[in-house]
Amino acid sequence: MFARFPLYLRLVRMDKPIGSLLLLWPTLNALWIASSGHPSPMLLLIFVLGTLLMRSAGCAINDYADRDFDKHVKRTENRPITSGKIAAWEAVALAAALSLIAFLLILPLNTLTKELSVFALFVAGSYPFTKRFFAIPQAYLGIAFGFGIPMAFAAVQDHVPPLAWIMLAANVFWSVAYDTEYAMVDRDDDIKIGIRTSALTFGRFDVAAIMLCYAVTLGIYVWIGMTLAFGALYWIGWAAAVACAVYHYTLIKNRERMPCFVAFKHNNWLGGVLFAGIAAHYAFMR
Repeated sequence: MFARFPLYLRLVRMDKPIGSLLLLWPTLNALWIASSGHPSPMLLLIFVLGTLLMRSAGCAINDYADRDFDKHVKRTENRPITSGKIAAWEAVALAAALSLIAFLLILPLNTLTKELSVFALFVAGSYPFTKRFFAIPQAYLGIAFGFGIPMAFAAVQDHVPPLAWIMLAANVFWSVAYDTEYAMVDRDDDIKIGIRTSALTFGRFDVAAIMLCYAVTLGIYVWIGMTLAFGALYWIGWAAAVACAVYHYTLIKNRERMPCFVAFKHNNWLGGVLFAGIAAHYAFMR
């Protein structure tokens, strides 16, 4: 059992924290805004751990769902299930266990948050299968990756205001942007095996679509900043996020595999500076 532990860690991508961070930043944005910059330590701990657990569960289900596809993709052919080092049922069992622990974490929270968690679990568990029939499964991923937003508002305010859904919409556009960059890395393999991705759907307009999604995301955050009367520190963070998006354009404009992958991973910084601007505003406002 203990000898297999490193394989389980690989299965849930503990060696690749970028996915957890891409879930965490929008969730933290929501927690800070919902609580006016003062989330309780308990809530913060619950949402950070819950984000990590649900991302890990999602990775296990993703590898289970894609086990017959991953063997045809060079980047994924050595994943634990595809390589035969872990049985498919083990991935399902691990995902169920991690989801149960995540649910136990939110038991102290209000009923609305628990109800929303059920829908969040459904979206996270069904996302891997959308690649069979959705033209842009990355949009569905954006809902899965961003559902911590309405849950955070529910946990703090016991209701979900329109602002939360607008923030979720921003996360959908952001997810389409960064996951299209990710899909550009595997474009040739995805064509051969018949998986649908936004990179294939957008075709020669992929770079333009990515930049448009960044523009919508950051445009929504302009509206958020103006609506909530955020100060200069927020706008510094927003400007840094714009700079990140421009940098990503320089990486993806030639559609080369490795620069596209670098752009995908760099979205951690885009999300991080946006959150830093929000946190700084609340920390130093008078």
